[in-house]
Amino acid sequence: MLTIRINHPFRYETEKLVREFFPFEQLNITDAPDGAGGDLVESLILAEGDRQRYLVRAVCAGRTLSRDAAGDRDGGDAAELRICTLLFDVLCEFTGYTPPWGLLTGVRPAKLMRMQRAALGDEAAKRFFTQDMKVSGAKTRLAYEVSVNEDRAETLSPPRSFSLYVSIPFCPTRCSYCSFVSHSNENAKKLIPEYVRLLCEELADTGRIARELGLSLKSVYVGGGTPTVLSAPQLAQVIGAVNDHFDTARALEFTVEAGRPDTVTPEKLAVIRDGGARRISINPQTFDDRVLEAIGRRHTAAETLKAYEEAVRAGFRDINMDLIAGLPTDTVEGFAATLERTLSLAPAEITVHTLALKHAADLVTGNREIRPSDTGAMLDLTGERLPAQGYSPYYMYRQSRCIGNLENVGWAKEGFGSLYNVFMMEELHTVLACGAGAVTKLKRDGVNEIDRIFNFKYPYEYIGRFEDVLKRKDGIRLFYNSEFGIRNSEL
Repeated sequence: MLTIRINHPFRYETEKLVREFFPFEQLNITDAPDGAGGDLVESLILAEGDRQRYLVRAVCAGRTLSRDAAGDRDGGDAAELRICTLLFDVLCEFTGYTPPWGLLTGVRPAKLMRMQRAALGDEAAKRFFTQDMKVSGAKTRLAYEVSVNEDRAETLSPPRSFSLYVSIPFCPTRCSYCSFVSHSNENAKKLIPEYVRLLCEELADTGRIARELGLSLKSVYVGGGTPTVLSAPQLAQVIGAVNDHFDTARALEFTVEAGRPDTVTPEKLAVIRDGGARRISINPQTFDDRVLEAIGRRHTAAETLKAYEEAVRAGFRDINMDLIAGLPTDTVEGFAATLERTLSLAPAEITVHTLALKHAADLVTGNREIRPSDTGAMLDLTGERLPAQGYSPYYMYRQSRCIGNLENVGWAKEGFGSLYNVFMMEELHTVLACGAGAVTKLKRDGVNEIDRIFNFKYPYEYIGRFEDVLKRKDGIRLFYNSEFGIRNSEL
């Protein structure tokens, strides 16, 4: 489908809006008028004296719908809002579908709600969502509730606080929907010993920098990939390096993902527990074996239940379980059964993701047939059942190309919920990140600005260019020297 924009610079937002309505179409973006015919969505702004005219036209399958509106000659945010509102209204009418998040296409709707609450007050912030941004009442309430629950985390993020992220980019197999930088253990197993050795060296270097700068650790998150793809001794080596080089005794939270049930053993759970981690994830995604097979996960629902029971026996109380709405071959009824099975276990946290059709995922690149599910109805179920069982939404984010532009939400019982998830997603403080694919995010105090330091994406690059990884970490010192006026002589 051709997406044409004329006389305006708002490519990003108009493209995102069109993608909400045509998620499976290949969009070709141009700023040239169309002369070839075919399916298209066109938006343009024309000057008319001291006024402007906004025009939108949609053509698809022989149907055409166009609308226009007049406005003052303005630019920037006001003009962007006008053209996007007109485009949204036309596409809603054209397709018969009204996205529940309205004009909001960003990753962090709860962060926007927090900003609007701070600037306008609670009720005006809600009106901004429903009236200006055309967000549904249900999604506005969700964003508001998440933002309120996130307020506590902000009080735990003073200047010079930080979280630590440790990347283990290996999995036993690659799920068909996955686009993360992770490698199946079958193909990359030979890299793991050297990767673990160098990761521990990077942790030592990063911990030394954090101590020199007087930074205060608030949370640790060992993720991936699947950290528990490591052997028990390798896992002990990584967790030991974290404890040796960071002040984990004062941290508020320590999480290790044990996401793939087929990698969980009593020995590994003991290593995680004895290393001081109190929060883990065991992720079924679904309790339907047929759907598990369709997405390439080589474990069964029974193995998930066994892994969960072993974690409880090992003494873990703070267990998160991930579910995904919209998986291929799943149905609303099947998702409802998975949700009820999960609730019967009563985990401390349940995170519900919306399937994202990423370009790098096998699900998309393999051109597999996708049977669209009523993903919105699945999320509506979680919004009904989870609060009724004592869970509250505590963090939320969206990924590009999510089905229906819908959301991922972390739900938690009272007293639970991952602080790291909130710190990271709302960009409340610095995240120092180690390992392949990890991105260090340096937070400027008092402003909404982040500086980034990127590690190499792939394990073989990370191993082969490890000296460059350590050199890049000098950027942490330079950042804090600029941010707090720390002189080298003080380090």
